[in-house]
Amino acid sequence: MFTLKEMPTTTSTLFSSYASFAATTMLIRSIANELIPHPLRAYLNSLFHFLFTPLSSNLTLIIDDYSSNGMTRNQVYDAAEIYLSTKIDTSTKGRLRVSKTHRQKSLMVSIEKGEEINDRFDNIRLKWKFVCIERQDQNSRQSEKRCFELTFHKKFKDKVLDFYLPHVIDRATEIRNNQRVLKLYNRHCPYDNDGTGGGGGGGGGWGSINLEHPATFETLAMDPSMKKAIIADLDRFVRRKEFYKKVGKAWKRGYLLYGPPGTGKSSLIAAMANYLKFDIYDLELTTIFSNAELRRVLLSTTNRSILVIEDIDCSMEMKDRHSFDQYEQFDQPSNSKLTLSGLLNLIDGLWSCCGDERIIVFTTNHKDKLDHALLRPGRMDVHINMSYCSGHGFKLLASNYLGLHETCQNPLYHEVHGLIETTQVTPAEVAEMLMKNDDANVALQGLAAFLKRKRMEDNEMKNEGVHDAKKLKSNGDVSRINKKMTRVVRTKCAQVCHPTPSHSSN
Repeated sequence: MFTLKEMPTTTSTLFSSYASFAATTMLIRSIANELIPHPLRAYLNSLFHFLFTPLSSNLTLIIDDYSSNGMTRNQVYDAAEIYLSTKIDTSTKGRLRVSKTHRQKSLMVSIEKGEEINDRFDNIRLKWKFVCIERQDQNSRQSEKRCFELTFHKKFKDKVLDFYLPHVIDRATEIRNNQRVLKLYNRHCPYDNDGTGGGGGGGGGWGSINLEHPATFETLAMDPSMKKAIIADLDRFVRRKEFYKKVGKAWKRGYLLYGPPGTGKSSLIAAMANYLKFDIYDLELTTIFSNAELRRVLLSTTNRSILVIEDIDCSMEMKDRHSFDQYEQFDQPSNSKLTLSGLLNLIDGLWSCCGDERIIVFTTNHKDKLDHALLRPGRMDVHINMSYCSGHGFKLLASNYLGLHETCQNPLYHEVHGLIETTQVTPAEVAEMLMKNDDANVALQGLAAFLKRKRMEDNEMKNEGVHDAKKLKSNGDVSRINKKMTRVVRTKCAQVCHPTPSHSSN
């Protein structure tokens, strides 16, 4: 208790203390403005408001695992589950759940129910909480409802809805694409997406197994400049979504791989899928009997996929669009049978725009047999000649199979390199010879002998054809010349198209 006489002195002291405190505060604020960077000041200010703002100023979003109809998965929930796994660090408290399948490359870590994770986006403090609610239905069956609760200051609602949650979805999509297990789809595959049996692939009769082909661009026995060009073309394709939209073209790309069997066409397709993280749909045209069925099958494929049509020249009997008999067209509707026109309309007509980011790969051993309507840009945009093994291809195969490099001093290595440059041999044949023995010298000796024998047989066949042609020509029998040359050519083609059975690099 103080007396009336003491009041003026006490009041003066209080005002003096307040003035001193205010001056000190202003001095500290001035020093802070000079020394503390603006981003740090903004973060501290946001932290201060988040910690000391009344709870009534916060807003909480409920993100359920299923949509309101209870039948469809909530995309935001699935994205949040993946996104939050990247936000778990040493500062995260509570319990964590760890899992891994035999196909995943790394451990999956997630928070347990009731646990929280703090996040920050554009100086906005956000808090995630994983909630599980046990419930009982009318039939007394136990079920569990899962959701995420996202809490933040209500003044940031528009920024969270318009920018933060789309950022979460995009980041989760990126993570999912990097970690996804690729699938190989076929219409007669007995497995589903999990490899356990059933259908898959979004309808159309597709089933799938995991794509485990190990081929990459690093392991392909191809010319380095060709590999570089293919990779550059793929990169350009996947990043030009807006460009395709601007110019009014469907976001797709067509490739034609042509060359003798055993030159690595299938391995290149697998390398493309592994590089882009695209699923593969293997379509056998011999199983399609009408244009309508082909349309239904192709529309059931998913985005970010590679559609493969192998041996397009011999997989079906397709008549040229201009060779139809006019009466035949009236007798049988075009949708009741599979035609070249039907295929062209699906890959480059109005139906081709039903899907994004798709690649179509055709393969053939005889490019000259294809209709010119298939070969033009828009259908087969890029033509890739898968030719015989080159010197560079041998170097890569020797490195992969035997661990030998071009700097090695083994004379057999350089002898084989020279033989391959002058002999028509496929990468599959070279790979098979290199696999026959773990000893590098023995394997190279076997390959050298194989190449010499093959080159000798090729020369004998060539000389035989030339000799017979000269002999028949001297007798003036032109018809016999043509028949003899045709027989020699067919024999040569049969040996090229049907080599000695071996492990194909295809």
